[in-house]
Amino acid sequence: MRTTISNTLKEVREKAPLVHNITNFVVMNNTANALLAMGASPVMAHAVEEVEEMANLAAAVVLNMGTLSPLWVEAMLLAGQKAYQKGTPVVFDPVGVGATSYRTKVAAQIIQHCHPTIIRGNASEIMALCDANIKTKGVDSTTQSLSAIESAKLLAAQTGAVVVVSGETDLIVHQKQLVMLHNDSKLMPSITGMGCTATAIIGAMAGVEKDPFKAAVAGMAYLGVAGEIATERAKGPGSLQMHLLDVLFTLREEELQKRLKIDEKEM
Repeated sequence: MRTTISNTLKEVREKAPLVHNITNFVVMNNTANALLAMGASPVMAHAVEEVEEMANLAAAVVLNMGTLSPLWVEAMLLAGQKAYQKGTPVVFDPVGVGATSYRTKVAAQIIQHCHPTIIRGNASEIMALCDANIKTKGVDSTTQSLSAIESAKLLAAQTGAVVVVSGETDLIVHQKQLVMLHNDSKLMPSITGMGCTATAIIGAMAGVEKDPFKAAVAGMAYLGVAGEIATERAKGPGSLQMHLLDVLFTLREEELQKRLKIDEKEM
């Protein structure tokens, strides 16, 4: 798996896949810069008049419901369905699902109509997708990632998607496969949109790697190692953002393999 991860990153840098993001106002700049730093080509297009055409051009489509509005929901559904029809990977970030009935309803619509290839969320979000009675604290997780393993398994079985639970330990679940990643940055939760950035990076990996499980592992491994290195150089959240972009740009495949802390298990 280590070799696959580094090879996927190398392929992103060689091919610069177009990643179509319909994401939220809070993270657009961060997400676009992270994708550029890793070598991908981001586009932030959310007008209903163009999203189907853009999705048709993209190597991957990322749907992020961080700042919802009816027009953006319509755009996500149009882009997601177009991508699904074409066989393009759809990566879904159910930001804040469970916090309000509207978010829960929209998440269910996206899963039903867009058939996400990969779903990434924090533990509370993944658990809320499985149980509408679970409430989340806004967009923040109130639960450790390891507590969401059973929910991730259930969601993967229900949807057929690869399910990613991000946290102190990142979990990637699909069918009988489970990968646990232990690279961690204590500072990263202090920066808004790190989970959204992870979702976009997974989208870039899925744009070149046909196996969505391997793409999800590669995306989370790359960001996890980069975050760990950036934290070692940073003095606080502000400088971490600067160092993280630099590390995403400069991190070599060999260093990624060397620093990666990964456990592969069968369920």
